[in-house]
Amino acid sequence: MNFSEIKSLESKVVMQTYSREDVLLTHGEGCYLFDDQDRKYLDLTSGIGVNCLGHNHPVLVNALQDQVSKLMHCSNIFYNEPMVLAAKHLVESTGMSRMFFANTGAEANEGMIKLARKYSSDRYGKHRFKILSLVQSFHGRTMMTLTATGQDKFHQYFYPFPEGFDYVIANDIESFKEKLDETVCCVVMEMIQGEGGVLPLEKEFVQEAVRLCQEKDVLVAIDEVQTGIGRTGSLFCYEQYDIEPDIVTMAKGLGGGVVIGGFLVNKKCADVLIPGTHGSTFGGNPLSTRAAVTVLDIVDQPEFLQSVKEKGDYFMKGLRSISSRNIKVVRGKGLMIGVIVDPDKRASYIRQLREHGVLALTAGKDAIRLLPPLIITKQEIDIAVEAFREVFS
Repeated sequence: MNFSEIKSLESKVVMQTYSREDVLLTHGEGCYLFDDQDRKYLDLTSGIGVNCLGHNHPVLVNALQDQVSKLMHCSNIFYNEPMVLAAKHLVESTGMSRMFFANTGAEANEGMIKLARKYSSDRYGKHRFKILSLVQSFHGRTMMTLTATGQDKFHQYFYPFPEGFDYVIANDIESFKEKLDETVCCVVMEMIQGEGGVLPLEKEFVQEAVRLCQEKDVLVAIDEVQTGIGRTGSLFCYEQYDIEPDIVTMAKGLGGGVVIGGFLVNKKCADVLIPGTHGSTFGGNPLSTRAAVTVLDIVDQPEFLQSVKEKGDYFMKGLRSISSRNIKVVRGKGLMIGVIVDPDKRASYIRQLREHGVLALTAGKDAIRLLPPLIITKQEIDIAVEAFREVFS
């Protein structure tokens, strides 16, 4: 089928829940994607932070081909080695206690909410159920995680929404104190609000919020779906805030392109979920966890993580060097970068970047979001910066 035929068929048989870019991607290599006309694009999206090792990474491809020939899926009523090895790596790297595997970030956050409510119900009764999240947060598209998302634009159409959620202004500790009452069982935060516009939280706010939660035995959950697996220069972004969370959710980069999600818990939460209280048909399957083992073996190395920090600093320095009143701010951590522009012109900038061979994302009202593969080189960063320079000059 040619591109025109594919677009025509897509419009008839696929629900129109996405406004797609006018590009038919066919294959990728390293940090580049190619379309049906063999046009080459520098990929600064990595599938919205998923393809952390880029495209067609030989180590990941070989591991997956090997696993496909052995066992792709089995029920969780049986043991499988890749699941155990992936959990072992995550537990040992973080000092947490146990891991639960799911399939997506939304599922991971849904499981986190269930665990938090059961933890407090077991100890304090049914009156302690409320989840606090931050204004401008994003936690998923299930009914529960959509309600946990602190953006009004997502709270439309699907009434009635689940009860038991409230929202705090990010970096406003007084707002946080006012909301942290006796009904709260858990506070969930993204260290950088990705969908909200690449908005890093202030370290002082995070540390004080965690301290207040610990005083009241309110669980602290960190949503690392977008910031985790080396994206910001540490395995998880919360490590840069010097805190010890109770729950850490993850997905996206964990599988390097294979669908996977899940959450880590500390010792006090390790035995909250017992047989019959939570599960997943596909969660922890051998194929996805073999991908996770492979990704973690590559990404979770001091030299690799340090290179992400260095390349992120290099990228942001290059973007900040562009003399243009149309770039208002460049912010982020590691290779999670937001370029703040006039919201009315943002769509045009994204299109012009694509015409210059660079693919980028949006976030919030005014951010061009950059989530390149973690293997991007400084030479490729130079290419991206030059494209920005041409577009914004």
